[in-house]
Amino acid sequence: MEVTEALLTRRSIRKYLDIPIEREKMGRIMESGKAAPSAGNIQNWKFLLIEDPEKRKKIAEACLQQWWIAKAPSIIIVVTEPDKVRQFYGVRGERLYSVQNSAAATMSMLIEAHNQGLGACWIGAFDEAKIKTLCNIPDQARPQAIITVGYPDENPPPPPEFGMEEVMFFRDFGGQPNRIEDIPFYQGEWQHHVKKGIKVTKDFLKNLGTPKKKKK
Repeated sequence: MEVTEALLTRRSIRKYLDIPIEREKMGRIMESGKAAPSAGNIQNWKFLLIEDPEKRKKIAEACLQQWWIAKAPSIIIVVTEPDKVRQFYGVRGERLYSVQNSAAATMSMLIEAHNQGLGACWIGAFDEAKIKTLCNIPDQARPQAIITVGYPDENPPPPPEFGMEEVMFFRDFGGQPNRIEDIPFYQGEWQHHVKKGIKVTKDFLKNLGTPKKKKK
């Protein structure tokens, strides 16, 4: 799957088929998380893979009783070690960079799950103390995100989004005069080139293995 296509078509999936996930696919997902950027390349993260049904139920309960979480065949808990970042960047590293590092890793895994034909959902609502006890996470480490992964049993529609004119500015955060002019043109041109690029790539890969006809 082309990167831009994966970014634009990814959805949060909360309904899963009762099908175990191939270990190779889970390995690729966590490998993608490991490849995410981190402050100073400290990589202060650990990924816990949970597949046991009973433990998944306990995690769902610790996630404010979101019972649908237990239906996901695989759960990844993203854990960070803030002290490692604090050594280099002080309090800002502990409170901000550590969170940013885990967020980058989490997003990378969500995209790779989608690339593997799987569904995933990023969960941030959970009882941290309960998760630490359930997963034997030491005091100096913190669970930052929980990711459910499985073959999707739903196809959610695209969510509503702000227009580009609401989120993109030139020069500073001033106001209306600093917003980009003629957003529909730029957005339309960008989408046109993205769609064209995806089509060209797919056509190239499709024809790659097609033998050429010999000239008479």
